[in-house]
Amino acid sequence: MQHRELIENTLERKPIPTNAFWIGHPADETKKLYYKELGIKEAELSELEKHNREASVLKSSDADEKEVEFSLKTGSDMTWISPELDLSCWKHPEGKPMWDCFEKGRASLGSAGIFAECEDVQEVEAFDWPNPDYLDFSSTLKRVKYAYDQGLAVFGGMWCPFFHTLSDFFGMENYFVKMHTDKEVVHAVTSHVVDFYVETNTRFFNLAKEYLTAGFFGNDFGTQLDLMIGFNDFDEFLLPSINRIIGTIKKAGLKTAFHSCGSINRVIPRLIDAGIDVLHPLQARAKNMDAKNLETQYGKDLIFMGGVDTQQLLPFGKKEQVREEVLRLRDIFKGHFIVSPSHEALLPDVPFENAMAMSKAAKE
Repeated sequence: MQHRELIENTLERKPIPTNAFWIGHPADETKKLYYKELGIKEAELSELEKHNREASVLKSSDADEKEVEFSLKTGSDMTWISPELDLSCWKHPEGKPMWDCFEKGRASLGSAGIFAECEDVQEVEAFDWPNPDYLDFSSTLKRVKYAYDQGLAVFGGMWCPFFHTLSDFFGMENYFVKMHTDKEVVHAVTSHVVDFYVETNTRFFNLAKEYLTAGFFGNDFGTQLDLMIGFNDFDEFLLPSINRIIGTIKKAGLKTAFHSCGSINRVIPRLIDAGIDVLHPLQARAKNMDAKNLETQYGKDLIFMGGVDTQQLLPFGKKEQVREEVLRLRDIFKGHFIVSPSHEALLPDVPFENAMAMSKAAKE
C-alpha cells in the first residue's frame, strides 16, 4: 500500500496492513543531524545567498526534494506543508512582518504587545492589519505538488495560530486579563486576526485542495495539567474561531487535523462537535492525555496522531523501549492511529536511532 493510500485509509477507518507513520517536523538542528545519518546533502548557499531572499527562493526546488527525500527515507507516509512557514510567500511592499505585534520586540511571552493598554475598539480598527493580497502561494503550491507526485499524503494550509498571535498583540497575561476587563477589544482583535486566516486559507485551498489529504492547523492552549484559560473563556474566545477555520477546511472537502499540546481533554468533545477528524500530538505525559483514556473516551470519533513521548522516552529511552511503546499504542488505538512523536518538532536530544526505531515499529 502506497504512502498516501495508507494515510487516507487510516482516516477513513479502512483496513490497513501496517500503521501509518509521520516523523513530524524536526527542528532545523535536528534535521541537520538526521540528514547526515541518512546521507542527504543539504543545499549549499553562499554567505551572500543566505542574505539574498530571491537567491534563496531559487534554491527552493532543491530544498523541496530534500524534504521529500527525508520523509521517504524515514518511512514517513505524509508531510506537512504550510504557506505560513514559507518565508518567500509573504511579500509586504514595505517589508513588514505578517503580524506586527510589538513596538519594542518581545523578550518573553508576557511582553506587552501594541494592544496591551488598549481600551478602545477604534484603536483596533485603525491598525494596519495584514492584507491577504500580500501572500503569494506559488512556492508553497510547488512544494505541495512535488510531495504529492512522490506519493506522500500532504497535510497543509495556514497554521492559523490565532491564540498565539493574540497573545503577542496583548502580551499573554494581558490577553487573559482583558478577556474579562475589555471583552470588546479582545473580540475586535480576534475578528481581524481570524478574518485574515479564513480568507488566506480559502484562497490557498482553492489552489491546492486536489493535492491535499487534510487541512492542518494548531493552537497550543493546554498546559501539562489543564487548559491555560477557563472553560467558559475557551467557549467564548477560542471556540468560535476554531469553528470558522474548520469551516474553510470542510468547504474545501478536506479532512481536518487539529494540533494542541498539553492537557486539552476537557475540550476534546467541543473539538469533535466542531468537526475535527484528527487530533495531534497527544502529549503523552500531560494529565488525562494517556492513550487508554483517549481511546476509551473518543476512539469512536477521532483518528489519533502522535503519542510517542518526546519528554522522556524518545530523548532518553533505548530503541527497544521505543519499539515496545509504539506497539503498545498500536494495540490501544487499533487502526485509527498515525504513529508520530508527541510533539512534531523533535529536538536534537532525540537520537536518530530512536526516531528510526519509532518508524520501524510502526511498520511491523
